[in-house]
Amino acid sequence: MPKLVFDGQREGENVKFVFRRHILTAKKGILFLIVMVVVGVIPMLIWRDDINMFWFFVGMTIIGAFGALYSYMLWYFSLYIVTDQRIRQISQKGIFKKTVVDLGLDKIQGISYGVPGLIAGVFGYGTILIETGVGDLVISQVSRPAKIYDKLQNIMKGDD
Repeated sequence: MPKLVFDGQREGENVKFVFRRHILTAKKGILFLIVMVVVGVIPMLIWRDDINMFWFFVGMTIIGAFGALYSYMLWYFSLYIVTDQRIRQISQKGIFKKTVVDLGLDKIQGISYGVPGLIAGVFGYGTILIETGVGDLVISQVSRPAKIYDKLQNIMKGDD
């Protein structure tokens, strides 16, 4: 397995694992695409003989696709890197804006997780709560929260 490296990595720091929020957090982009396709189809159905309505439909579909791609990009570049020293949260907020938060493993007092309901259980996402002395880090809509919880607990115990 290749050694993972990231910007801001300290000397001797080893990446244990990387995780993201569930892909359903990018659902706004898919909904936007669907709305744009519907907006493009309606005039085509009303004015069937007008070739300009076809091009309007194509334009709305392209706009919707860019919206879906943007939403996917925000999801893909927002991630959590867990090392043997800290947890790094990287949040992509726009094309050119991101925030980075580091939480040292020595600051963590407790870790818990929950699955908020039936839909979350079916799609396999939940919330991880990392408790510290200065506040809590709540990571919502995480894929496979039990698996992430177990990995974090093992790292905290020094087993991994």
